[in-house]
Amino acid sequence: MLLLLALVVLVLDLGTKLLVVATVERGADIRLLGGALYLTHTRNTGAAFSFAEGFTVVFTLIAVAVAVVIVRTARRLFATGWAVALGLVLGGAVGNLVDRVFREPGFLRGGVVDFISVFAPDGEFYPVFNVADSAIVCGGVLGVVLALRGIEFDGTRSTGGGAPARD
Repeated sequence: MLLLLALVVLVLDLGTKLLVVATVERGADIRLLGGALYLTHTRNTGAAFSFAEGFTVVFTLIAVAVAVVIVRTARRLFATGWAVALGLVLGGAVGNLVDRVFREPGFLRGGVVDFISVFAPDGEFYPVFNVADSAIVCGGVLGVVLALRGIEFDGTRSTGGGAPARD
C-alpha cells in the first residue's frame, strides 16, 4: 500500500507540474474559484516556503535519505495508517526530488515547480506550493497523530510503560 500510494502521489505531482510548465507562464496568476485559488507558476530552489534558497544540493541529499529510510522501514510496517503517512511523504519527497535532479539550472540544483497559491496570487497570503508539498504535509500530520495515539509501525499500540497492546 505504501509504494502504491507513493506512486499515485508521484504521478499526480509530475503530471500537474508538466501541465503547469506547458500551459502557465512563469509569474502568471490564473484566478480560480472566485479568488480562493490561483495558479501561479514559480520555481523554488530552497526548502519549504523558499527557506534557505541556494542549498538545493543539501535538500536533494536529504530527500534521498528520507526516501531510503522510508523504503527500508516499509518492511516493518503493519499499520495501515503508517503506510498511508509514509506513502504520502515518500511520493512527495520523490516528486520534488525529480525536479531538483532534472530541472534547470542543473543536476542536483533544479528548482521545484510550485503553482498553487491560496486566497491571493503570488503567495501573498500563504506560500506557493505543489501536490508533492501537500502530500508531505498531510503525511507528516498523519504521522504526528499516529505517534500521539501511540500507534507503532507494527500496528501495536504503546500503553505508556507496560507491554504494547495489539491494535
